[in-house]
Amino acid sequence: MNRCAVVTGGGSGIGRRLVLAFAEAGYTVAFSDRSLSDSTDSLVAEAEQRGGSVRGFACDVGVGPEVERFYQQVADWFGTAPDVLINNAGVQTWAGLLELEEDSWDRVIRTNLKGCFLNTKAAARLMIDAGKPGSIVNIGSGCNKLAFPKLVDYTASKGGIEQFTKAAAVELGPHHIRVNCVAPGAIATERTNGEAAGYADKWAQLTPLRRVGTPDDIVGPVMFLTGPDAAFVTGQTLWVDGGVFSQASWPSDY
Repeated sequence: MNRCAVVTGGGSGIGRRLVLAFAEAGYTVAFSDRSLSDSTDSLVAEAEQRGGSVRGFACDVGVGPEVERFYQQVADWFGTAPDVLINNAGVQTWAGLLELEEDSWDRVIRTNLKGCFLNTKAAARLMIDAGKPGSIVNIGSGCNKLAFPKLVDYTASKGGIEQFTKAAAVELGPHHIRVNCVAPGAIATERTNGEAAGYADKWAQLTPLRRVGTPDDIVGPVMFLTGPDAAFVTGQTLWVDGGVFSQASWPSDY
């Protein structure tokens, strides 16, 4: 049976790897990105070379009419509702609370948290109308539970995503739609490697497994949560962080 997965923010980083993973698993994959580019074109080509069927659509996940149009395009292309949604799209700004501008706050909350809400609502409606069970995975962060420095808006948005995951799981459970969250730790991508010199080495020293994560490390947990082995799992957060956010800060002389 043909299955469809939707990945928001699928053009780069973790999203790009998840698009390829679902294509390799036999899904037809639709992904959204704020704008299509040579990079998104190359993703489609790479997936098709591996035997997958992938299509990208331009969509700002935080704008309701664009999200509605995106899911109509997906339904027209695939022929029915998606089976899986991965809410991956996200942005961040670097600023302390007293320096953070209102427009930056609005952009991050709109993209990360409102985008998660809008896409979940639109995809779930299609699943329910089609009478299909479904699985939704929201990509969170270590700052689901810890305050990150100079990431006030990002931390607020990701904490909100964890609580939204629980609320959506409760409301959508009677429709046989499961909703879970994957919370990565330090993951080396083009974006994070550009945040600071020596990103991977610095985070490896802090991580109990003594290495930084990669987008490949996110694939297995997401595939598990969207697959049959997790059929009775919903409303949960799975930490994929090498243990870095399980440890307490501790004086070095103990």
